[in-house]
Amino acid sequence: MDRVPMTLHGFRKLKEQLRQLKEVERGKNVREIEEARAHGDLSENAEYHAAKERQGMLDAQIRDLEDKVGRAEVIDPSTLSGDRVVFGATVLLEDMDNEVEVRYQIVGVDEANPVEGRISISSPLGKALIGKRVADTVVVKTPGGNREYEITSVVFE
Repeated sequence: MDRVPMTLHGFRKLKEQLRQLKEVERGKNVREIEEARAHGDLSENAEYHAAKERQGMLDAQIRDLEDKVGRAEVIDPSTLSGDRVVFGATVLLEDMDNEVEVRYQIVGVDEANPVEGRISISSPLGKALIGKRVADTVVVKTPGGNREYEITSVVFE
């Protein structure tokens, strides 16, 4: 049973998703099933079958989230320090091709959102950055070709 690394922010978000599914969505689904049952013959009742299918999907999502929450290894970046890129670090990079600076926090798979500046530890760039220091250069293979970045800052916030 592998641990699932995530930031405190990601853990809280996962717990909120789980609460929403259990306390809101599941109850709503039960009401949909009851309403569809009231329409009579279940064998030809499309609403009933759709609601039951949704119930199966909700239960699977709940099991998946409960598993991740149960295996969570919560890491608070503000308690970390050092000069190497580790999980939770926020890294400022300079794209060597166009000299544009980008900023990413290394996070867990479920909390990654590159648009918001959070990349997964298992992404190609995330993997390339782990263990590196300021002034190190990393080369990442992308669909558009290799990209080269220089690490200009590593902070823990």
